[in-house]
Order: sequence, then C-alpha cells, then structure tokens
Amino acid sequence: MIKLLKPQSFRGAIQGGRPNVRESLCSCFRNEDAGNDCISFLYRQNLYWEALEAFDFMQKNTSFRIKSSTYAHLICACASLRSLEQGRRVHNHILRCNVQPDVVLHNHILNMYGKCGSLVDARRVFDVMPQRNVVSYTSVIAAYSQNGQEGDAVKLYFEMLQSGLVPDQFTFGSIVKACPGLGDVGLGRQVHGHVLKSELGSHLIAQNALIAMYTKFDQISDAWNVFSRIPEKDLVSWGSIISGFSQLGYETEALSHFKEMLFQGAYEPNEFIFGSAFSACGSLLQPEYGRQIHGMCIKVGLERDIFAGCSVCDMYARCGFLDSARTVFYQIERPDLASWNAIIAGLANGGHATEAISYFSKLRHMRIIPDDVTVRSLLCAFTSSLSLSQGKQVHSYIVKMGFESWTTVCNALLTMYAKCSNLHNALIVFEEMGDNVNSVSWNAILTACMQQNQAAEALRLLKLMLVSHSTIDQITMTIVLGACAEVASLEMGNQMHCFTIKSGLLLDVPVVNALIDMYAKCGSLVMSRKLFDLMETPDVVSWSSLIVGYAQFGYDEEALKLFRTMRSSGVNPNQVTFLGVLTACSHVGRVEEGWHFYRTMETEYGIVPTQEHCSCVVDMLARAGHLNEALDFINQMKFYPDIVVWKTLLAACKTHGNVDIGKQAAENILKMDPSNSAAHILLCNIYASSENWGDVANLRSLMKQKGVRKMPGQSWIEVKSSVHVFLAEDVLHPERDKIYRILEELWLQMLDDGYVPSRNRLCGEPG
Repeated sequence: MIKLLKPQSFRGAIQGGRPNVRESLCSCFRNEDAGNDCISFLYRQNLYWEALEAFDFMQKNTSFRIKSSTYAHLICACASLRSLEQGRRVHNHILRCNVQPDVVLHNHILNMYGKCGSLVDARRVFDVMPQRNVVSYTSVIAAYSQNGQEGDAVKLYFEMLQSGLVPDQFTFGSIVKACPGLGDVGLGRQVHGHVLKSELGSHLIAQNALIAMYTKFDQISDAWNVFSRIPEKDLVSWGSIISGFSQLGYETEALSHFKEMLFQGAYEPNEFIFGSAFSACGSLLQPEYGRQIHGMCIKVGLERDIFAGCSVCDMYARCGFLDSARTVFYQIERPDLASWNAIIAGLANGGHATEAISYFSKLRHMRIIPDDVTVRSLLCAFTSSLSLSQGKQVHSYIVKMGFESWTTVCNALLTMYAKCSNLHNALIVFEEMGDNVNSVSWNAILTACMQQNQAAEALRLLKLMLVSHSTIDQITMTIVLGACAEVASLEMGNQMHCFTIKSGLLLDVPVVNALIDMYAKCGSLVMSRKLFDLMETPDVVSWSSLIVGYAQFGYDEEALKLFRTMRSSGVNPNQVTFLGVLTACSHVGRVEEGWHFYRTMETEYGIVPTQEHCSCVVDMLARAGHLNEALDFINQMKFYPDIVVWKTLLAACKTHGNVDIGKQAAENILKMDPSNSAAHILLCNIYASSENWGDVANLRSLMKQKGVRKMPGQSWIEVKSSVHVFLAEDVLHPERDKIYRILEELWLQMLDDGYVPSRNRLCGEPG
C-alpha cells in the first residue's frame, strides 16, 4: 500500500518549498511501478490536478517509464478537467516517448479532445489510427454532436455502418442527439429505425436519447410512445418526458407524470425534474401546486440548489407571489446569473420598476456580468412615460456594454419606447439596427406606430419592409390591416388582401378577422360578409367585427339578426360584440331590448360593462328622447363620466331641444375642458333652436372673450393611391376653384328642391 501525501503537499513539493516533503514524494516514486501506481491512485480518487502534478514530478525527477494504463488515466483526468492544454501536453509526451498507443489509449485521447472541444485534434488522431472499433467511431461522433457539427457526425455514423461495425447504445445515444441540430425529423425517424433493429436498441441510453430528440422536434406524441414502451424507466427517462411536456405547453401532462413518478416511488426527483415541474406550475399559474412541490424540494434538501431555487423563484414570480420569490431567491446559496434574471424578470413584469433596477444594481455590485436576458427582462419594467427616464438609463448601459448589436435587445428597446409613448426614439433605435432587423423588429415598430395613432407612418414602413424582402407573417399582416382600417384606405387594404392570398396567410383565422374588420371599417360590408361566409368556423372576433361594422354603418337590423345567429351557433359574445349590439339598438330605438342586453351582459355572460358600454346606453336613451333617464343613468354609473358621455347627452339635447339638461351637460364638459369648442357650439345651437337669442348672444360673446373657436372639420378621400385632405372653407387645395364651382351647383339644386337652411348656421356650424 502506497502512503500518499495530501494534495497540497504535492504542490509544495513540486515547487520545492519544503525539502522534507520533496523527500517524502521521492520515496513515493521509489521505483517505476510505485510511481505509476501513485498517479493511477490519485486519478481514481478524483484528484486530477494532483495526478498531473505527480506526472510532472515523475518526468522531471526520474527516468521511469510511464505505462500505457497510466497515460490513459492522465488523459482521462484532462478530459474530466476539460483542460485542452494539459491534454495536449500529455499527448505530446506520449508521442515524444515513441509510445505506440493501443486502441484503448487512442480512444481515450479521442474522447479527451472531443470533451475539450478540439474537433480538429480529435479527427487528426482518428484518421491516423491503425485500428478502429465502435468506441473510436462513437467518440468522434459524440465530439461532433456535442460541438455543433451534427452534419459531420451523421456522415461518420453512416461511414461506420458501411465499415461493417455495429453501433452500440452509446453510438445510438450520440447520433440521436445530433438529429435535432440538423432540423431533420425524417433523419431522426430513420435513426430510430436503426435503433429498433439493433439488439442494443432497447438500452435506456438510446431510448432516453430518442425521447429528448422527439421533444426537440416538438413531436411530443412520438416522445411519449417511446417512453411508454420502456419497461423499466430510470430517472433520466422520467426527467426527459416531464421536461418535454413542460417545454411544449403540455403542463398538465407534465405534472401528471411527475405525480406518477412519485407514486411509483422508485426514484427521488433531482433538481432538473423539480425545475420542469416548477416551470409547469408557473405556466399554469398554479402557485398552490407549486407550493406543494416546493415543500417536497425542501424535504429532499434541494432548497438551496441553484437550478431548483431559480426554478422556484421564477414560478412564484410568474404567479405574482413576489414576496415568496424574494424569500426563495435569498435562500439560494450562491445565486447565478439565471437566478438573478428570474427575480428581475418577476419584479419587472409585476410593475415594480424601481425594485427591479435595485436588484440589477446589486447584480452588478456582485461583479456578475449581465447578459441580454437581464436587460431584456429589465426593459419590461418601463411601461409608461413616467418611467421613460429610467428606460433611457438602461439604454445607455446597453450601449456601454455593447448589447445594442443584439437583435433581441434592440427589439426589447423598441417595445419599451412604444409603451412609454416615445415613437421618435423607437424609430431611431429601429434605423440604427441596420441589417440586424428581423420580422420581430418590424412588428415591434409597426405596433409602436399604431399605439401612437400613426397609421400613415405604419403604412410607410410597410413599403420599406416589402422592399427589404423581410418576412411578412400573420402578426405583420394584422397590424397593417389595422392601419388600413384606421385611415380607411380601401385600396391599400385590397392590395394587402391580394398579398395574403399569394402568401397563404389567408388560411390564418387572425388574418381573416383583420380583413373582415378592415373591410367593415372602410364601408365595404359586402366584401366583409363574403369573407365571413367563407370561414369554416368563425370565432367570436369574426362575429364581433361584422356585427360592429353593420351597426356603425346603419345596418342595425342585420347586426341584431347576426347576433341572434351567433348565439344559436354556440359562440359566446365578448365585450366588443355587445358594443355593436348596443349601438344597433341605439340606432333603431330599441330601448327595451338594449336595456335587456346591457343587464344580461354580466349576469349571463360574465362580461363586466365598461365605460364604452355605458356610453352606448346613454346614447340609446338620449336618442330615444329619454333624456332624464339618461341623466339618471350617468349619475349612477360606476365610472366617472368622461367628456364623450356628456357630449353624447349634449348632442341629444340639441336634437330634442332640452335646454336645462343641455346646460348641465355643457357645464360638466367645460369643467373638464374649459376651451372645448364643441360644448360651446352645441349649447349655442340649443339656445338658437329654442329661440333664446339673448343666451345665444351672451354665449357667443363669452366664446369671443375666451378665444374659443371651432376647430375646422377635416375629411379625406383616397384616389389612385393619393390622399386628398379637405378642411371646412378650404382655400389650399390645388383644385379648389373647380371643387367650389361644383359645390355651388349642388347648392343651387338643393335650394331648387326646397331645402331650407337651419338656424345652426348662427353659431358657425354648417346647415
């Protein structure tokens, strides 16, 4: 039995700092066998660095020959340490000593170079080997597979088959892992066929690799079929299928298999299985399930594990339990970057911008370098103009760290500036991205334009997108069609419709719904109905878009009829549906039916009325002349009445000549907006219609003192891709003389037909 020194003694002896230790080390190497045995013993005790130091001492201070088995242990030590430098040093020593490695030693060298990521060295050794076996091929195939050279792994696999060698379970495990990297599910199924034909195909290594492969191909049913046929599953089998279900959106199935594994009692979950279970709970927003699993995690002693702790923290944060997320985070022994990212993302998504920044500062203070995930998570915290300055500070940090070259980070910046109502900066970021722009970038900037009511800018960017040959997906198309609807550009909408047919996007329900909405808002209800009728299973958005379109353009009976058809088909309405229904009831004067729909929104369908629904009810009552009921309804609303509600009532008072309620409505409008010209003019017209000329004169004098003027009305029309904008009493249009001449002719024809101008013109409103 060899008496060995402690690891630190070897280092001191090698450095020559303590002569007595050096003498003890020399005695350990009293002969050739003892020296080789010493190195091998250190390796078997997992003292890899000490084994290499002993190797250094042996070659410098003795002339003993190192055995082939000792070289194998040294090479394996380098592989375990992932030290390419040390591995090359030992390999060079083998070559200098003219040692002729056998197949076993060669295979160890191949494995070492593969684990250290040096594919060139591994292939060079493989090519000069005088004799190769299955392990030789498997080592190089594994090296290619693990280092992103999946194509070369597959070529070498088929070369091995042609040489007559039969793959073993390790070969199958390595080649199966290579298939997802190539994105070729057909090749994966072909390899699966080889596995089934082989006598070693039933081995757990191959079967577990197949489960992982099908999961990466999003083929969860195939993964489950492989899993279900394994007679005796191990922990890797359970972990692979639970992870697969969790990652691919089958969270309930993931938790079900987790429960089944526990019920069988054969294995105790490890940190990775716990991580998949916590991820499933977070996606399902089921913190109670998560708490139970968290208790199990504590029982098995993994509560301070980095991977498990990060997963628990993320689960609690996603479920909104930020206090629990903080507690778990501080229990992690040494939080890594992923753990910091989880807590920062949870705080940011929960609207705690200041605290998210605080954790970000702590992260930097710990000298942990943030990555793109960190800054993207942090940017989610800034969602309003109040937090814009903080967002700009993070933007400066991104530039300082060089993250602005990352497309994902720039996309997050675009979204942040859009949420903070800063389209100008969003456009600057977008322009500076240059060639890094992808479809997500285009969709982000188009969405920003629509959020800031810049539909024309969105359409301009669309033209640039088409020129750049970027991919237009269903998200892009829905945004663009929304822009066409916003500016009522039927011609552009028609062009986009043709594009959806050519690109195959017309098969996507969201795109068809956007087309229905666009045609309805542009007044082309016939086309809107044609698209609707072509749909096999229209959803609630399809029905609602058409119902609202009918209601807005005066086809109220058709809107109500469509609503009844929708209900009979089993589709439940949403908030938008009821906006269309209440609008239709208002236009046709069906007060009782409208009241019924309003009252049953919440009781029958669980839809809480919004301020827009209340505005529709006020309009319905006021149009029908029930002004007192409308006023009572406003006073008992759960919402604070906005200007739109009072304007609706004021306009009805003008129609029905109710001065008292009209004055109340106007006063409430002017409290919110003292310079509101519409309130002054409508009240003036109410006085005029009741022939209260003194009040008319006083109000007009008051408007003059306050400098209140009616903003000129604006309308536009698109002719041959050119938009013509018109203002009231416009004198700027290049064809104004021709337009006014035609208007005069129409005016004379109106007078000839008996038209009498109303007194509304007294307050400057067209008759």
